[in-house]
Amino acid sequence: MRTSRTIHKGILAAAVLGLVIFPSAPRAHAVSKEIVELQTQMQQLLDQVQRLQSTLDTKMGVLQHLAEQTADEANQMTTAVNALQQKLNTQNDANGGKLDTVSGQIQSLNDSVDELKARIAKLDKTVQDLQTQLQNMQAPPQAQPGGAQPGGGTMPGAAPASSAAPGSPGTPAAQQAPPLQETLQAGERDYDAGRYSVAQGEFQDVVHYYPLDDLAGTAQFYLGEIAYQQKDYATAISAYNNVLEGFSGNAKAPAAQLHKGYALLAEGKREEGIHELRSLIQRHPQTPEARTARSKLNGMGVKITPTAH
Repeated sequence: MRTSRTIHKGILAAAVLGLVIFPSAPRAHAVSKEIVELQTQMQQLLDQVQRLQSTLDTKMGVLQHLAEQTADEANQMTTAVNALQQKLNTQNDANGGKLDTVSGQIQSLNDSVDELKARIAKLDKTVQDLQTQLQNMQAPPQAQPGGAQPGGGTMPGAAPASSAAPGSPGTPAAQQAPPLQETLQAGERDYDAGRYSVAQGEFQDVVHYYPLDDLAGTAQFYLGEIAYQQKDYATAISAYNNVLEGFSGNAKAPAAQLHKGYALLAEGKREEGIHELRSLIQRHPQTPEARTARSKLNGMGVKITPTAH
């Protein structure tokens, strides 16, 4: 019984296995065919993707090459434009500098003409004064009261007019001029020591007795310095103008123009002071006073050379 049951179970298992295996064979065959078709389609798609990728790579290479060419052309164009702009700027600067130079030269020429006119007028006045003094010296002296008689005689005890020594009591004598160099040097020593009133008198003597000597220009400069130290800027400017107009070749002329500019600024005359400092730089560009004027203008935020219009 047990054996038959075992055989029976084996037969049933074999039958079931046969049912499972044999009916599924056609289905497995169908699935394999679909997989092959799918694999074929996938391979075709992969081929198409590869061809598309190759085409894209080719076109991207062309586009990249065109982009590089365009970038190179743009860089070349930018370089050319920059070079042209730089050239134009250089030309404008050169032309502007030439215009500024010509403008400065014209201004300097005008100032020189004004100075020459003022100096000529001062020389004319000096010549007239000298002529007046000469005429007074050449005029015959008047007879002293009680000293001469009609007919050319003299009273007893009276000395002849010609026998009186110059400077003796009772006779007019011209005041003797002080020595030029010594008077100027004494004035400079007194100025350095701060004795302004004494120095002022000595410098005024130099100007009075030697009006045409170049050292009179130096004395005028120190008179301006004394007035400047005392904050009498109007008097200082007048003295500096005497140096610039009458003694433009004096060694103190650059300093006189520098301090004139300072005095104008101190009076609140900004534009006139700036003009004076610019004029100094144009006339005496290599002097220490010109360097000081440049520093002053830079500190004020003012351009050294005015823009030409």
